[in-house]
Amino acid sequence: MAKVNCKLVSWDEVVGWCRELALKVKASGWRPDLVVAIARGGYVPARLLCDFLDIHDLVSVQVLHWGRAAEITAKAHIKHPYTLELSGKRVLLVDDICDTGDSIIVAKEFIMNRWKPAEIRVATMQWISPVAKIKPDYYVDEVKEWIWYQYPWTRLEDTVNFIEKIITETKEKEGKCEWCKDDIINAFKEYYGIDVGEHYYVLAIEKLIEEGKLERVNEDRYRVR
Repeated sequence: MAKVNCKLVSWDEVVGWCRELALKVKASGWRPDLVVAIARGGYVPARLLCDFLDIHDLVSVQVLHWGRAAEITAKAHIKHPYTLELSGKRVLLVDDICDTGDSIIVAKEFIMNRWKPAEIRVATMQWISPVAKIKPDYYVDEVKEWIWYQYPWTRLEDTVNFIEKIITETKEKEGKCEWCKDDIINAFKEYYGIDVGEHYYVLAIEKLIEEGKLERVNEDRYRVR
């Protein structure tokens, strides 16, 4: 099974990146009237930027793109389209990362066409330059080799999806149907190169049991369904 290159991101890193991002916006001499978060990844960075830039108007648009286990499963599209009157307003569109850039492109076009602001600029913490189709106006890190940033707000979701990917693909390729907890944890660390902590592994296993993906054999052993 191919490994996914991952970086485990801490809350302190997020706050530091957003503080730096706010300084870049201020240094440009441009001040937005409104911040728009791309849901769901842009929620936390957008709120932090509002705090650092002293901006009180914050809204969001939800773009669906990424599926399970760091795989793109659909064409990016707006999930809940609605209309705001933003004529004459300067908008800062915020996402956590610009990887393919598809979500940002779709959100930006939607806002320009439906909300009609005077200007829109884009801010992200990371920009994966080799694969992104758009360059943010403001960013902190240019990432020159693709990596999955495992942000704190998707820790359980990613852990569930990654474990499901491991057990499903291992069953398909090797016929392995039973796992103990330590085997799951060790495989996770090996495949993704990060350690999310015991609490998240336990919660993820319980979630997979709830979803019918795993079946408990005994206290420490599980069967893939």
